[in-house]
Amino acid sequence: MKNVLMSFLLPLLLIVCSCTKSTNNSTSNTAPTNLTVTANVSTDSSGNVSFIAAATNATSYDFDFGDGGLLNVVTGITTYKYSSSGTYTVNVIAKNASGLIVTKSIQITLIVPQTAIWSDEFNINGVPDPSKWTYDLGTNNGWGNSEQQYYTNRPSNITVQNGVLKITATKESYNGSSYTSARIKSQGLYAFTYGRVEISAKLPSAIGTWPALWMLGSNITNTAWPACGEMDIMEQKGNELNKIYGTVHYPGHSGGGGVGSTLTIANSSTQFHKYTLDWSAVAIKMYVDNVLYLTVPNTNSLPFNQNFFFILNVAMGGTFGGTIDPSFTSDSMEVDYIRVYK
Repeated sequence: MKNVLMSFLLPLLLIVCSCTKSTNNSTSNTAPTNLTVTANVSTDSSGNVSFIAAATNATSYDFDFGDGGLLNVVTGITTYKYSSSGTYTVNVIAKNASGLIVTKSIQITLIVPQTAIWSDEFNINGVPDPSKWTYDLGTNNGWGNSEQQYYTNRPSNITVQNGVLKITATKESYNGSSYTSARIKSQGLYAFTYGRVEISAKLPSAIGTWPALWMLGSNITNTAWPACGEMDIMEQKGNELNKIYGTVHYPGHSGGGGVGSTLTIANSSTQFHKYTLDWSAVAIKMYVDNVLYLTVPNTNSLPFNQNFFFILNVAMGGTFGGTIDPSFTSDSMEVDYIRVYK
C-alpha cells in the first residue's frame, strides 16, 4: 500500500514543483511596469524631499537625485536632503531580481535659504585684510609645477583698490626669477566644511598666465598633497582664453589626472563672471554664472569632508600655464568679492 501511495504522490509532487518553478521564472523574466514616482517638498525650507516610487514586479529602486546623490532603496520610499535651491531632474530606475528595468524622470523645484557665514568684499583700499588673508612668498622651487614667478606681498603685485582685489603678474628680474606675482590664502585664518562659495572675478588674458581660485584641505600641514584634497574652483590658461577649468584632486588623481571638466565662456578677461562651488557631503559641483559644468560625487573615502581654506593667485608658465609670450609685460586678475554661504 505504501508503494502504491508513493507512486501516486511522486508525480503529483513533480507537477507542483514544476509549476512553482515556472511561476518564479515567469515573474523574474517580466520587466517592471507601471512605474510611478511622486515627490513631496517639505514646506519648512529644510531642503528635505520625500519620494515614493512604485512599480509592478520591481524588487528595488535606484534614485539619482539630480545633484550628484545616488541611492538604492528596496521599498521605493525615501527622504533626501538638498543643500541648495534649484530645479533638479530626479531619475528613478525600478528593477527586478533579473536586472530588467523601467525608468522614469520627474523635476522638482525647491528653495533652500542660505546664510552668509564669511565674505570679503574688498571695499577698503590698501593691503588685503590681514584678519582674513596671509601670503605665500618666494618661488618654492616652482611650487611643484615648474612655475616661473616669485610671489611677493608688494603693492605692485597685490593691492585692494576701487572695490576689487588686484593680483598683478609682472615681467621683471627679482631674486633670481624673471617674473613676480602674488598668492594669498586664508590658511590659519578661515576654513570651513561644506557650503556654497561664490567668487566674482575678471581674469588675465596674456599667454602664459595661470590664474586660479582654489582650496586646500587644512590638514596639509600634516597630510601630504594630494591626500589633503584640493578643489580648483577656477583655473584658466592664457593660451586657452575663456576656457574655464574646474577640478578636484585626491589620491590617485594628482596632476593632470584630476577629476574635472571645462566650460567655455565669453569675455573672461573683460567682464566679471561668477565662479561657484557647491560643496556637500553628497557632491562637489562647480558653476560659471550659474551654469553647472562639473559634478563629482562625494563619499566618506574622499578627503572632502573636512575644513578647507582659500588660495587666490596668478602663476606664470609651468606645467599648466605653458609657454609665456616673450612680449609679456604685465597682466592682472581682479576679484570683486568672495562669499561663503551655508
